[in-house]
Formats: sequence, C-alpha cells, structure tokens
Amino acid sequence: QVQLVESGGGSAQTGGSLRLSCAASTSEYIYSNYLMGWWRQSPGKLREGVAAIDSKGSTSSSDSAKGRFTSSLDNALNTVYLQMHSLKPDAAGMYYCAAARTFTDATRGRGYWGQGTQVTVSS
Repeated sequence: QVQLVESGGGSAQTGGSLRLSCAASTSEYIYSNYLMGWWRQSPGKLREGVAAIDSKGSTSSSDSAKGRFTSSLDNALNTVYLQMHSLKPDAAGMYYCAAARTFTDATRGRGYWGQGTQVTVSS
C-alpha cells in the first residue's frame, strides 16, 4: 500500500516562492525503485511532469522547471519536496505527488498518486 500526502500549496505572487511537501508511506521496494516527484494539472492543459527524484538523489525535471524548481528528498522523513522560486502565473495548477517507475510513466498517469495540493500565482 502506498500513501502520498501533499502539503504546502497556497497562493503566491509572481516572483515569489513556495515549497511543497509530500510525505510518503510505502514499501522499501517502492521507495528504492521508483521515482518520486511532482506533476501539475492546470485547467485546459495536459498533465505535465515538473520534477522528480529517486532514492539515490538523481533528479529529472521539465524544461520549464529547470533553474526555478528543485525536487529534493529527505530519506529520514520519507518526504519529497518541491521548492519553487521565481513563480509565474503559468505555474498555477493542482500539484500531485506521485511515485512511478519512470518520469514518463507518471506523466501517463501510471504509478501511485496523492490527492494534490493547489497552487495559485497572482500577477
């Protein structure tokens, strides 16, 4: 059984920062062999991968996230973070924490998912 619980969403102004957290309750196999990260669903848009990290600390991110959004992992707390800086209005949406074998798998909806946390960015 995999449980992913997101927190930290909210409102920010353009140029501001937010940090999202995802507390994971999962098996050692899942934690060690799956990517964990963040996917965004915005109104009228396809689900988009933002950033992900594996248990060894290797990261993946979308082109739009590079340089502004960073995923990190606290193995002691089984928690994945997404630090977002220099927010723009197009970063708004529902952010889902997911665990999947690959970045592409999660973008296609496979793997395990949390309930999501809403991010709004005002100009």
